[in-house]
Amino acid sequence: MAALLAEADGDPDEETLDLLFEQVEAGHLVDADPAQIWPEFARGLMSPAPSRLIKTLRGCGALVEILPEVAALFGVPQISDGEDEVDLGEHLMMSLDTAGKRGASLPTRFALLVMNVGKSDSPREHLPVHYRHVERGRPRIEEICGRFRPPAECRTLALLALAECERVHRVSKMRAGPVALMLERLGAFDAPERFRELMIVCASDFCAHAGREGQPYPKAALLEIALKACAEIAENDSPEARQSARAEAIARAFRSERWSNEVA
Repeated sequence: MAALLAEADGDPDEETLDLLFEQVEAGHLVDADPAQIWPEFARGLMSPAPSRLIKTLRGCGALVEILPEVAALFGVPQISDGEDEVDLGEHLMMSLDTAGKRGASLPTRFALLVMNVGKSDSPREHLPVHYRHVERGRPRIEEICGRFRPPAECRTLALLALAECERVHRVSKMRAGPVALMLERLGAFDAPERFRELMIVCASDFCAHAGREGQPYPKAALLEIALKACAEIAENDSPEARQSARAEAIARAFRSERWSNEVA
């Protein structure tokens, strides 16, 4: 029912939510096999507005039963570029809808769904900053994947997004060497499709913040410049020589880009 409602226009009415709530209260999810839930959950994630799936499941009490790691994100603050903090649960739904508008793949949407689950219990004295959430998030994502058994690429991309999304947001022209290393970590050279999906994850996360809807994601453009600069680097060189050549090529490209922007 939640998957069907995610595909419909508008939010579910109170009567429908009450019916679903009664089924949850009656224990219909207690013995449910998450692997059997997954096909319908994936269907809802692939709807044009996946936030409706999350909103419906949360409204009837089902989300905390089947995905407590995600349910725990609601009410948790995170730092934002503006003066106001963002609620991680609300931000999650916005990022999913942004991915939906982009026609993103299932692994991309799954990554957005789970990549912040390590932030739900960050020490209160550190909020809205989330120290060491990657270490907390990895076993939780592994546990979610163990329960629902999604396609392997969902797990792979989610763990990559957990480790790298915030690093991508901070990437800079000032340090070509780390950019070259980042491209290798992200699979830009040997797993280009995964790299493109990660860029959609990062762009959807970026554009979910207030005032950014529909904006281009500047870090993806920066990494694309770097990637193109490495296109002619010979693959048969030693890893050290190849990495050095990539860093030099990226540095030249970034200097050229900076000069071009200054002239413009």
